[in-house]
Amino acid sequence: MSRVPGWIDRLGAGVSRIGRRLAERRAQAEAEAEAETPTGGAVELPPRAAAALPAAAPGGPGVAGAPGVSGAAEGGAPGSVPAPPSYAPAVAARPDPAAAIPWGMRVAAEAGWRLLVLAGTLWVLMKVISTVQLVVLAFVAALLVTAMLQPTVARLKKLGLPRGLATAVTAVLGFVIMGLVGWFVVWQVMDNLDNLSARVRDGIEELKQWLLNSPFHVTESQINDIAKNLQDTIGTNTEEITSAGLQGVTVMVEVLTGILLAMFSTLFLLYDGKKVWEWALKLVPAQARPGVAGAGPRAWRTLTAYVRGTVIVALIDAIFIGLGLYFLDVPLAVPLAVFIFLFAFIPLVGAVISGALAVVVALVTNGVFTALMVLAVVLAVQQIEGHVLQPFILGRAVRVHPLAVVLAVASGGLVAGIGGAVVAVPLVAVTNTVVGYLRAFSQEQALRRLAPVLLPGGTAPGQGEGGEPKGTA
Repeated sequence: MSRVPGWIDRLGAGVSRIGRRLAERRAQAEAEAEAETPTGGAVELPPRAAAALPAAAPGGPGVAGAPGVSGAAEGGAPGSVPAPPSYAPAVAARPDPAAAIPWGMRVAAEAGWRLLVLAGTLWVLMKVISTVQLVVLAFVAALLVTAMLQPTVARLKKLGLPRGLATAVTAVLGFVIMGLVGWFVVWQVMDNLDNLSARVRDGIEELKQWLLNSPFHVTESQINDIAKNLQDTIGTNTEEITSAGLQGVTVMVEVLTGILLAMFSTLFLLYDGKKVWEWALKLVPAQARPGVAGAGPRAWRTLTAYVRGTVIVALIDAIFIGLGLYFLDVPLAVPLAVFIFLFAFIPLVGAVISGALAVVVALVTNGVFTALMVLAVVLAVQQIEGHVLQPFILGRAVRVHPLAVVLAVASGGLVAGIGGAVVAVPLVAVTNTVVGYLRAFSQEQALRRLAPVLLPGGTAPGQGEGGEPKGTA
């Protein structure tokens, strides 16, 4: 029993030594932290955070149970927090989200939403145009007719006629000539209908005999089966044919309405075209008005040159192909020549359709040899048109690539049918002229701002005679 107090004393001494060592290490760590912190081991708190902390007791910790907060007795400012120790991991600041996105993606996004807005605007515009398609096509047709007749009005005014009388004479003569052409075509078709029906029957019989004797080994039973199937198809689809006829009547009413709208529009455009253009300019923002005012007359000159050139080319095609049909004794030579003239206003596609129609009529009426001769005449005239007439007459007026012509005709046909195919190419030609002028005009304005001192002769760099941009004549 005498040994027990000795063990207790030694145990207490060991505990005391451990406590002293822990205290020494704690003091050493605090000294190192104070040496590394410029403000004496404390970090200033914001005023509201410092006011929210309780007051520190003298000589003791600032807040009971809140280690790391010290008062003025420990050398720090009141309401200060010591900096984190040196072994704490560094936390990098998060960048701005926009700065974290790659530059190429940001450019693509900026361009993408602008393209979406532009596509939406075009979609709404196309919906509006499709809703009033008849009015739009009638007005565009009036523009084309006005471009063809306006030089005549100008010549009559130079001869001394008043503007109203010159407009009336030109419009009446133009409409009378177009009406006579339409009446002549209908009269020729109705007058030769019986003869054409007989010749078509004879042609079909000749075609049947040629198939029987051809190397294709077609039998008479197969030909009869084809004819029977055609008759059955016509008999079973009588209702559809009747409804198509009723729709044809509706189309005729719409066509007549469009013709009347086009006539009235042409009359007013011939008489007050300049005032209409000046009124339209007032709708353009003032900042863009000078450029649009300069682009308008150039666009009108392009449209006028296109219409006159197309009329000349179509007239040459119709005359030479019509003469070939006449000398080959093909029926309806004059109506077919008129159709060739009208279809020539549809670039590329119209010539193919009208030529194929002439070849088919020659085949079913006069036989295979005549059809081949008609095909040779059509191809020869179209080659002369494509390599001589088009570049010489329309080359300077319409500077549009053939691929753009094909795509424009296809797009116009899909959007608005035959009318869209007719107006597609002049629309592209006018757009090309307007864009080219506006680009040159903007460059000229930029040069004027950069070089206010005029060169000798009174013109700025990039400016032609008369103050117009170079390359826009």
